[in-house]
Amino acid sequence: MAAIRRLEASNDGASKEGDRDSTIIFENKYEFCGYNLKISRFINANLGFSAYVWEAGVALCRFFEKQNASFTGKRVIELGSGTGIVGILATLLGGEVTVTDKPSILKQIENNVSINIPSACRHRVKVRALTWGEDHTSFPSDYDFILGSDIVYSSVSYPALMDTLRHLASHRATIYLSSELRKRNGSFSFHKQLLPQYFNCQVVDRIDDKNIIVYKMSKISTDPGVGCFN
Repeated sequence: MAAIRRLEASNDGASKEGDRDSTIIFENKYEFCGYNLKISRFINANLGFSAYVWEAGVALCRFFEKQNASFTGKRVIELGSGTGIVGILATLLGGEVTVTDKPSILKQIENNVSINIPSACRHRVKVRALTWGEDHTSFPSDYDFILGSDIVYSSVSYPALMDTLRHLASHRATIYLSSELRKRNGSFSFHKQLLPQYFNCQVVDRIDDKNIIVYKMSKISTDPGVGCFN
């Protein structure tokens, strides 16, 4: 078994030392809503984009902090969790949270859940594999909140992501999507053209110098007896 070196990293991801022959875990520290989080990243475990804490995820956590958010008694699912930072915070804020990503990413998420969620609260968080567009129908459609941060990074995944969102979201669900808009991946058209076909979208926060926008969304009803969120 390869050695695991647990290194403390600064918030920009820079490590204090390196070892190419070891399985390296970088640890980043954050504080949100009065909780001190220690987020581990499995750097050379072939996790790709999922081995980073992206600014859009931090922005969503900061938004919850500014809003004094509470998820107490609410069913929450996070898509494309990566390190699990957003889902972990939602759990600490009282939610019954399902944290999801591709099967290869789950070990990293489970590690962070074990570090940051007290044992007394751990029954409120589940870590499950979810590949968009493939096994999304094995999940229910009664979540109160659906969360996603920087999950709109590849235009190839947009149809599968949209199918997944449309299945998971009931008309009473609130969706928070935090995205760094990048011209090269078509994320502008995804947010401006594709999402509004199925969801009411409202910008609730933004970080202009980083092109990050936080959207609050709800599913558009096709039932004339159900009102739409504006």
